[in-house]
Amino acid sequence: MASRVDLYGRRYGYSSHNKKNKNKINKRKIKKRKKKYKIKNNIKIFIIIITIIIIIIIAIIMIKSKNNNKIENKDKNEVINNKQDDKLKQLNYINKKIDYFDYSKIDRYIDYMNNNIDLNLYDVIKEVNMDLDNEYYENSNEVQDTDSLLILVNKYNYLSKDYEPSDLENISSNYALPDMKLRKEAKESFEELSKKALKDNLKIIAMSSYRSYQYQVDLYNMYKNKDGVDIADRYSGRAGFSEHQTGLAVDVYNDKLSYTNFEDTKEFEWMQKNAYKYGFILRFPKDKEKYTGYIYESWHYRYVGKNVAKEIKESGYCLEEYIATRSK
Repeated sequence: MASRVDLYGRRYGYSSHNKKNKNKINKRKIKKRKKKYKIKNNIKIFIIIITIIIIIIIAIIMIKSKNNNKIENKDKNEVINNKQDDKLKQLNYINKKIDYFDYSKIDRYIDYMNNNIDLNLYDVIKEVNMDLDNEYYENSNEVQDTDSLLILVNKYNYLSKDYEPSDLENISSNYALPDMKLRKEAKESFEELSKKALKDNLKIIAMSSYRSYQYQVDLYNMYKNKDGVDIADRYSGRAGFSEHQTGLAVDVYNDKLSYTNFEDTKEFEWMQKNAYKYGFILRFPKDKEKYTGYIYESWHYRYVGKNVAKEIKESGYCLEEYIATRSK
């Protein structure tokens, strides 16, 4: 046995017995390491398996939830469709017969129908589209598309107090009183109309056209103080609710009789036959007060463009009816 001497003169060395013990110790350490490593691996595998199981469970829950939502939505849609079908049934499926049926107004149609049992369904739809199921000036809407020639300003639709058309032009003094203005296209068409009438030895003169919001405030208040609100409302628009503010409306006379007597003139007869050719319509016809909100005015004309004016002339509608029965 080899031996060595330490610093104190003591001998020491490694016997075969010590080698065996060391080998045993090393083997135990290796076993412990393997065991620890195996445990760690098992734990990792266990965590991975648990994670996969959790993911699968979550996925299954989400799929089931999605399917349940689909079923619920389907059921809800079926309920909604059934309810809508019941409502359409009450209206005898008039929606299939006219293309101006507005589904968003279906409840209003039914209420109006029930409150006006003498009306046929076509008139029910048309009149609700005109907002006749509402009181004048209540639930009114501010006009948005102010550039449109079909802008509708009445007792349900108003212009802001700041609105003024950007293309106002003075009408030639040959065909108008001083400072009469209309929007450019309407002004040019009115001048053509008056020029043609003049060739036929007739005078059609613009005596009131564009009016500002403030002008209408003063005018309406004058009429209100004179005749009271109920009467004034039948022939004068409140500020913001007068289509004169659009720059597309014009009151005319023949430079001889008062404009209120325009119906008794040859000029009126000529306008009845020719106004539409220049894009103008009689704005407040006879027997249309229910729709327009105003009494018959033989002198008040409105520019809508030649094509639309022709269609309105042929239909016999007023502007409210025409717009209410256009395809949605």
